[in-house]
Amino acid sequence: MPEVTFTVEETGTEFVLDATGHATLMHVAVENDVPNIEGECGGDMSCGTCHVYVERMPVGYLAPQSSDEIDMLEVVNEPTDASRLACQLPVNESVGGLRLRVPKL
Repeated sequence: MPEVTFTVEETGTEFVLDATGHATLMHVAVENDVPNIEGECGGDMSCGTCHVYVERMPVGYLAPQSSDEIDMLEVVNEPTDASRLACQLPVNESVGGLRLRVPKL
């Protein structure tokens, strides 16, 4: 059971969620009603409504950002070097222990 933690910046509320059976972390967040993650485009990387900050990453988990993801992150509120789109974060065997912070809208 790979657990991923989403911390909502506005409230400090933590959601520790089982990511099993999901394709991406956007799907995990939307299915579990994590505030401020909307996934309006369904994961097509065209809306930026699943913007998160990676706070703790398990060794070997993330692949580099694609040029399309980098372009989309240019239009989100307050992007940082830790910014990612949750729709581009796959659920795989290495995801357990990942911590994400959900920014204010």
